[in-house]
Amino acid sequence: MIPELGTIEGFYGRPWDWEARAAHVSALAPHGYRFFLYAPKADSFLRRRWSEPHPHEEAARLAALAAHCRAEGVRFGVGLSPYELYLDFDGAAREALARKLRWLDEIGVDDLAILFDDMRGDLPGLADKQIEIVDCAAERTKAGRLIVCPSYYTDDPILDRVFGQRPETYLDDLGRRLDPSIGIFWTGPRVCSKEMPADHLACVGETLRRRPFIWDNYPVNDGQRMSPFLHLRGFTGRHGAIGSLVSAHGVNPASQPLLSHIPMLTLETVYRERTYDAGAAFLAAAETVAGPELARLLAEDLPLLQDKGLDGMSEKETAALRNRYAAVGSPCAREIVQWLDGYWRITDEIVQTQ
Repeated sequence: MIPELGTIEGFYGRPWDWEARAAHVSALAPHGYRFFLYAPKADSFLRRRWSEPHPHEEAARLAALAAHCRAEGVRFGVGLSPYELYLDFDGAAREALARKLRWLDEIGVDDLAILFDDMRGDLPGLADKQIEIVDCAAERTKAGRLIVCPSYYTDDPILDRVFGQRPETYLDDLGRRLDPSIGIFWTGPRVCSKEMPADHLACVGETLRRRPFIWDNYPVNDGQRMSPFLHLRGFTGRHGAIGSLVSAHGVNPASQPLLSHIPMLTLETVYRERTYDAGAAFLAAAETVAGPELARLLAEDLPLLQDKGLDGMSEKETAALRNRYAAVGSPCAREIVQWLDGYWRITDEIVQTQ
């Protein structure tokens, strides 16, 4: 069973530009990517300033992207992170949420995601307060699909260390009390999961009382730790057998819009082929995205690009790579040169302000 695939632009740091988003939708639609969720952490009007209206030009760009998605037969969605709204969900907050949802309806969203990730969670009655917000949104939105990202969207204990110890029955309460039609995001056993085991997903499905909606944090490379690496290899640790255990599979891409296509194209192969070879899938995808010559170079340089990274390479290795890809001059090669020049490097300070 091949689940619905899609893109979740949900990373920190420098967001994609509008042309890159439209090109991404068009390029991946033929490969099973049937939804695009706009949720970049850099869009403050969906996060800390969520109750304020978007500037006119940005609103027009969003509406144009929604129309482009519809023309490509792709669902368009927006991820709204009403920052710590659950701390004081009074009448004024309800009206602010209603205004935001009316505006999103005007743009034309097929999917609405309410995102409670990356916020403090060690609070009594957390699930009850968030369910109240989601129910309020469900009553007011015209979106055909509503999805929620819990504050604790994985079993990974790093969330408890950073955002506080999760309430004991938090996920069970969400699963039991949220309307069954509402999807719940899940990133797997870890925030950035190397594997998505079938038994793990089956267990999560029992807790949530619905099949989890996968938010896959590969090939994303945001944050101070990951931005020095290019995640280009084909997907591993995901098997076609999990298709019946998930409601959909969304991919959080890398900061590099074109290079992201390479690993993302391999996910369709994971689900479609009985015998999946990650190396062969990478080569096929790289040739499709970048052409045979550049695909060969990328295959040769994967140990430097994805394993050593910017901080692990010597100055000589970095200079040689830069010269090599600058000479190619293609759009994909230019993204590699920009990465080598530190264009997408992210610091903890950048993450904390978004």
